[in-house]
Amino acid sequence: MNAAVLHPDGIKRCVWATQDPLYVAYHDEEWGVPEWDDRALYEKLMLDGFQAGLSWITILRKRDNFRRAFSYFDPERIARYTPKKVERLMQDAGIVRNRAKITGAVNSARAFLKIMDSGPGFSDMLWKHLDGKPKDNKFRERKQIPTESEISRAVSKELLSHGFKFVGPTIVYAFMQAVGMVNDHLTTCHRHATCAELAKRK
Repeated sequence: MNAAVLHPDGIKRCVWATQDPLYVAYHDEEWGVPEWDDRALYEKLMLDGFQAGLSWITILRKRDNFRRAFSYFDPERIARYTPKKVERLMQDAGIVRNRAKITGAVNSARAFLKIMDSGPGFSDMLWKHLDGKPKDNKFRERKQIPTESEISRAVSKELLSHGFKFVGPTIVYAFMQAVGMVNDHLTTCHRHATCAELAKRK
């Protein structure tokens, strides 16, 4: 199925927004909303890194646990995590216990702080790839939506050059969709027009 799906409440949504109430709320309230806050962007990128090889609903269900375990994604605190702290996180059943991803999050926090200290900021570094404006795609079917793009490859390359981990082009494109850098709600989804309008308000 490629088109937007009519839900029991009479609203059409992107096909990936299943009947799971948590997923529906995420689709209706967060996904595709343009985000310019440095720390919020960092949090979402880290969660997308943990998603690698997993489904997003798995991460969404554990998001509150991740926030608690990772100091509510305060980069300054995460950057100071010691090997002992990493071992404690490896014992936390509430998160994804993957050592490479956990240490990657610590390295990414340090990279984030360097960017914040040395330039216009993390948000500006990301958004400059789109000249500061969300790209309003007008896809009618899911099969038209790419898994990566020229922009996501460029963003991935820059992030990797700064020392970020788990930021390949596919992960970055999913991140860009989620934080509204691209509006990939299907045109028949009720959120497409809303997110397009929000993008104009920046």
